[in-house]
Amino acid sequence: MKHILITGISGQDGIFLTNKLLRDKNNHIVGISRNSNNKLLQKNISSLGTVNFNNLQIINLDLLNEYELQNAFQSYQFNEVYNFTGPSSVYDSLNDNGKTYFEITNIFSNLINCSLNLNVLPNFFQASSSEMFGNNLEIALNEDSSFFPKSSYAEAKLLNHLKVLELATSYDWNIKSGIMFNHESEFRKNGYLFTKVIQTVKKIKKGELKELVIGRLDLSRDWSFSGDITEAVYKITNYGKNTHYVIGSGVSKTIKDLVEIVFNIYELDWEKYTKEDPGLLRKNDPISVISNPSLIKNELNWKPKLNFESLVERCVKKINQ
Repeated sequence: MKHILITGISGQDGIFLTNKLLRDKNNHIVGISRNSNNKLLQKNISSLGTVNFNNLQIINLDLLNEYELQNAFQSYQFNEVYNFTGPSSVYDSLNDNGKTYFEITNIFSNLINCSLNLNVLPNFFQASSSEMFGNNLEIALNEDSSFFPKSSYAEAKLLNHLKVLELATSYDWNIKSGIMFNHESEFRKNGYLFTKVIQTVKKIKKGELKELVIGRLDLSRDWSFSGDITEAVYKITNYGKNTHYVIGSGVSKTIKDLVEIVFNIYELDWEKYTKEDPGLLRKNDPISVISNPSLIKNELNWKPKLNFESLVERCVKKINQ
């Protein structure tokens, strides 16, 4: 039996990866989540396909408590670790007095220290972020692009990313960093752009709101489907030869593209109901953030299966249920 630890299991990436891994009866998954609603988690996982939950165990554990985490590592002797946990809001990190930085860096350090202390080095995936690139002006960002973090969230992710590269060399450890660009799914929590746009347009359609307010419509981003991203994560962790990979679609889409598609689904004129408010933008927001995922495509034969339009439609369908 292979013992697998997934932190942040109730997030969208954790849900897709868990469903995939549970299809193998030889996998035993230990999930750690701040969300105590296990019934909702199982419902979300099973919505992607029937799986056997006998091999899934959710434990209540403080990842910032190294003693508690060490006990879990001793009990299960993990063969694989996927670290998806930690604050995920860049905007929140700008005004939280270092809380985001502390949590991201210390949770990672605890996971690493537990492995090293037991002299058991599991296959390890660290979720890094395209936010690390900051205002890099390259047209498409790859594994060799320079980092210019502009938030405590990005700085913490970069510190962990660099530590992965160091550990891989120092200990001959199969530890990987996946630099994940924007990705969405029907499980994305409220407060993010995709859900904000869809929920607002739905309320406009119902007559509950009069307009959608967006900071800037011409900003370009690289959006993928979370289910495709976690396929990349699995391939990187189990078959990757490099220490780090850029994970994205390589396709540029603007916020205007997103807005138009959603309004069209609800049969409304987006220009009539949408206005820009630059005050909503965060400082140093880059105009364009696009990946160059050539390495993972060529080496691991991975590419996104769901295109942008289908991704938006999938998210709208879920919110309409």
